[in-house]
Amino acid sequence: METPPPNIARVYDYLLGGKDNYAADRALGDRIAVALPQVHLGVQQQRAVLRRVVDHLVREAGLRQLIDIGSGLPTAENVHQVAQRIDPETRVVYVDNDPAVLAHARALLADNKQTVVTGGDLRHPAELLADPVLRDHIDLDQPVGLLLCGILHYILDDEDPYAVVRTLVDALPSGSYVFVHHLITAGPDVDADVAEAEAALRQGVGRGQFRSHDQVAAFLDGLDLVDPGVVTVTEWRPDTDTLSLETHPVLRLAAVGVARKP
Repeated sequence: METPPPNIARVYDYLLGGKDNYAADRALGDRIAVALPQVHLGVQQQRAVLRRVVDHLVREAGLRQLIDIGSGLPTAENVHQVAQRIDPETRVVYVDNDPAVLAHARALLADNKQTVVTGGDLRHPAELLADPVLRDHIDLDQPVGLLLCGILHYILDDEDPYAVVRTLVDALPSGSYVFVHHLITAGPDVDADVAEAEAALRQGVGRGQFRSHDQVAAFLDGLDLVDPGVVTVTEWRPDTDTLSLETHPVLRLAAVGVARKP
């Protein structure tokens, strides 16, 4: 049996300490870790900030509908788990273009009527929005939380990621929120490491593009930023046990922001 090529969802699973991965995924994860020895901390903090954002959107902003695009393999503290602890009636749609992710998620969520999984590709936002599973589960006349966590850096510049996001945001009603998590180039002291990590991503999965802080912030242009704005992962409403940038500089390599559609 031929070994499957590396898949970014399985690489992510490996870096989180999961078991749903193959040798090729582990090899790519190890190459990324050579360039960024603390990459597993970045992955863990990505999950942590996603949890904090979902908590904010459901508990504080009052949303009861969430769309998670590029959700990846299920792991601990998934979006639906965080949201439905606050309100069990919160509806969640997971969207991914990986058949293995879809099959795994559907099996785990078979008994959760408030949460559905559907196939879709972020590069084709109009098709994604027209998906009947999504349309049956989400009322686009009511505010929605759109989660783009760790996915936009896989949309290359020549695929016009800003137009992709605009298409999605234009379909959302007033009062909706958008969350962006994106890998960033963090300055001259780490640029060599960033370049190595980006090269490993491109070699292994064929894509991956780090952007500047300002380029990430531009995804939220025209929306009202939620405090503290577009910041590093650990600076977005940290918990008492959130890691510090001073101790773990690798955490400077991702920026996040949440914004409300007026």
